[in-house]
Amino acid sequence: MKFRIWIEAARPRTLPAALAPVCAGTAVAARQDALNWPAAAACLGFALLVQIGTNFANDYYDFLKGADTAERVGPRRAVASGLIAPRTMKAAMIAVFTAAFAIGLTLLGFGGWPLLVIGVASILCGVAYTGGPYPLAYHGLGDVFVLVFFGFVAVGATAFVQIGSLTTTALIAGAGVGGLAANILVVNNYRDVETDAKAGKRTLVVKWGRGYARAQFAAAHWMAAGVPLVLGWRGGANRVAAVGVALAAGVAALLQIRELRRAQSPAECIALLGKTGRWLAAYGLMLSAAIWVR
Repeated sequence: MKFRIWIEAARPRTLPAALAPVCAGTAVAARQDALNWPAAAACLGFALLVQIGTNFANDYYDFLKGADTAERVGPRRAVASGLIAPRTMKAAMIAVFTAAFAIGLTLLGFGGWPLLVIGVASILCGVAYTGGPYPLAYHGLGDVFVLVFFGFVAVGATAFVQIGSLTTTALIAGAGVGGLAANILVVNNYRDVETDAKAGKRTLVVKWGRGYARAQFAAAHWMAAGVPLVLGWRGGANRVAAVGVALAAGVAALLQIRELRRAQSPAECIALLGKTGRWLAAYGLMLSAAIWVR
């Protein structure tokens, strides 16, 4: 029972945000004949632990700040529900981020000191997402954090540790992956807009409304659809495969944009949240395949 509670607190639906960029960055390296499996595995371990640590931090700090209350309509949170004591969640958060840092240190042999800077920044931002004196999520910066760190940084760093340099292909791929990762946050905040507003959590949906959120959600989808076409045109992906990924992304965009527009209840948003995470995982794998195949 306790194990299931911790699995739930880790929020498995969000983990594709860690998996997809590592797959894409590794595919970029493979296309340049620089594939390094140990480095890729270390990147994956680091990314997953940072994501889980961020989720634990979110659970802990949202409880302290009063964002997770009995009025909350989404999946239960472990600390707010009384399933895990606040001090236990804080200890787990520290332990997970410490493990991430330890794995990150192994990457210094592949990419040198820049990776130390990236790793420390990733962990600090994971804590600062909802904690610290200026929590990012409470000031409308959560979407930017996800786009940057689970898009450009994660894809770029994964490719960098294997290739030895930062490539334009990695950054372009990061835009597509990061945009879809941010969409997970959009759906989550779309569902919680009323309770977030009461708690003083000024997400972009709270600041600018659900209409803006739908526009941002759509823009990220269409950006993700355009990325494989740009990569194919530049020679960074197999052109035929890239067109296939773009078409699949277009269909997913139409379906999910319509679903968000029609969502009227928390249950509908929760269902879309799962679909958004699964689509990110599928997109990451398909985009990676298109990049990898010559």
